[in-house]
Amino acid sequence: MSQQPFSWELFSKAPVVGIIRGLKPDDIHHIMPVYREAGLTTIEITMNTDYAEAIIQNAVKYHSEGLNIGAGTVCTLEDLEKALAAGAQFIVTPVLEKKVIKACVKHGVPIFPGAFTPSEIYKAWSLGASMVKIYPATSLGPDYVKDLKAPLNQLKLMPTGGISLDNMAAYFKAGADGLGIGSHLFDKALIRQKDWEGLKTHLQDFVQRMHLARG
Repeated sequence: MSQQPFSWELFSKAPVVGIIRGLKPDDIHHIMPVYREAGLTTIEITMNTDYAEAIIQNAVKYHSEGLNIGAGTVCTLEDLEKALAAGAQFIVTPVLEKKVIKACVKHGVPIFPGAFTPSEIYKAWSLGASMVKIYPATSLGPDYVKDLKAPLNQLKLMPTGGISLDNMAAYFKAGADGLGIGSHLFDKALIRQKDWEGLKTHLQDFVQRMHLARG
């Protein structure tokens, strides 16, 4: 497994993880360069997407210049093994799975595990999470991030779920260190029409909003 390591420098330029779930391999192949050209740097392919391993391999082979390419929805050590063998540079989980976190820490692979309550979030962090994915953030909103950061300001938090162009600035202002964004980023209508120029413009709107929010 001799791939490029995850670049925190790239991530800090655009701390958004684009989540690709359930899209066709050919569409993903077209999306990757568009995503990078729009100014985004970090993208995850979920392991419950058809042909996920082949998609990650392909992405790492053809699109890794200027992009961090990772695997999401990693729930078991078996998933983790497959993701790392495919060349994933970072790992995202929807749940707090101690074995997966420990294995990533051991391999030196950034891990963003999913957690929801303050206790889970703190536990994920103390196990060695690079950043904790607050999932689902939909029902809790930006205030939850602000409330968590008050006593636990050392935590790095990445709210995920329900984040859109309209509320992303509020999350950054609340203290989010990154954002996980799926369907709002990867507009299904544009992808269905294979309107790659339109998708690029759509992604650039997010980048612009992100830069404004981060000041």
